[in-house]
This record gives sequence, C-alpha cells and structure tokens, in this order.
Amino acid sequence: MADGAGDRMLEVVPIASGTVTVCWRPSRQARRISMRIDPASGHVIITLPRGARKADGLALLRAHSAWVAAGLSRLPPATELRHGGTVLLDGIALEIRHAPEARRGVWLEDGRLHVSGAEDFIARRVGAYLRAQAQVLLPARLRLQAEQADLRPVQVRLRDTKSRWGSCSSDGTIMLCWRLVMAPQEVQHYIIAHELAHLRHMNHGPDFWLLVDRLTPHRRQAEKWLRANGASLHRIVPA
Repeated sequence: MADGAGDRMLEVVPIASGTVTVCWRPSRQARRISMRIDPASGHVIITLPRGARKADGLALLRAHSAWVAAGLSRLPPATELRHGGTVLLDGIALEIRHAPEARRGVWLEDGRLHVSGAEDFIARRVGAYLRAQAQVLLPARLRLQAEQADLRPVQVRLRDTKSRWGSCSSDGTIMLCWRLVMAPQEVQHYIIAHELAHLRHMNHGPDFWLLVDRLTPHRRQAEKWLRANGASLHRIVPA
C-alpha cells in the first residue's frame, strides 16, 4: 500500500512479538540498509539503497525484532485532536471544543480551543491552527533572542522534524520544529538559545555550552521537560 510519500510503501510485517508497520524507503544516496522507528507514526522505516532487496530488509528487521518491539513499547500513545481532548500551546493544556454551528474557524477563548465546521475536520483544523501559531510565534521569539544576544541568523525555517528540535547550518540558517510551539516557553527559549549558540560554535564543546548558559537560564529545566514529554509532542496527529 502506498502512503503518498513518493516511493515509500507501507506494509504490515509479522515479527516475533506480533506485527509492525514497515515503511519501505528506497534511496539512491544510502550505502547500506538501515532501520529506525518513526516516533510520530510508529512505523519502522527501512531504507533500501540501490540494488538492495526487500528480503534483506526483512532479515534485518527480524534479526533486531526485540529492539524494534522495545522501541515501539516506549512510544507514548498517539494523541488524536478531537472534541473533548486537549492540546498544548506554549505548554498550556487547552480543551478542544467542537462548535459545529459557528463560522469562525479555530479560535481561543476562555482557555478552550473552539473549532467550527464538520467534526471530521477537527484534527486538520487544529493542526493548521498550531502550525500557523508556530509560524508567527517561533520566528518572532528567535529574532528577539538573537537581537538581545547580538547574533544574526540568516533566516529561520520551520519543519516537522522527527529527531531534532532545531538545527543551525553553516550558512546561518536556523531550523526549528514547529511542534515546539506546544512546549512551554522556557523550553522554546532553551532550544532557540541552543541554535543561536551554533552561530558562533558549530560544535558542542565547552565554549558552546558556556554560551548556551549565558543565553538562557532554562537549560536544565527544558532538558528535563523534553526527556519527559518531547516524544508525546511527536505523537500528536494533526491530520
């Protein structure tokens, strides 16, 4: 079954502990077969380089089935965005309320996130609202911190990354995961400071961490929060 992502295909595969959904990912750049667990979907992604056989990928999967089962068991449950559920914005839990007769799209009022239109579109509309908030809030907060630190990123981009909350390229472009908008502002402040520090130190050496600690007082608190809750942000299904 195709999953709509180019050449990628989804397939349910039996392993010793039950079944897993494998996403086959052909790659012209890869030099060897590799395997990882996608924390958002819970799929096992197997990358096949040119000329590799699916049978070789299945052999890798079954040889490491215990590792796969353990990794999947550690994932938090997927969170659907639905009426009566909650979603985080700046670390604050907002109840999602369906307002089918309204014509206002999605709006925040009285600590609740109200969603108009058909119930089937709640997840899509809340997801779009969160991304829109991220597009406004995260770049503005990064630019403010950069100005305060006298640092000058070239540009800011938002993506839906799976393994990193942010990155800084050698040309000064900073990338942030849009899902950070759901984390507390102290966590955002730390991640932004971390990436800004890379504008001066493209490594994680002692000077880098000294600069991070000068740019934010929230490092320890944010790292603790991300260890406890970061995976849950990736398991939110915005449709």
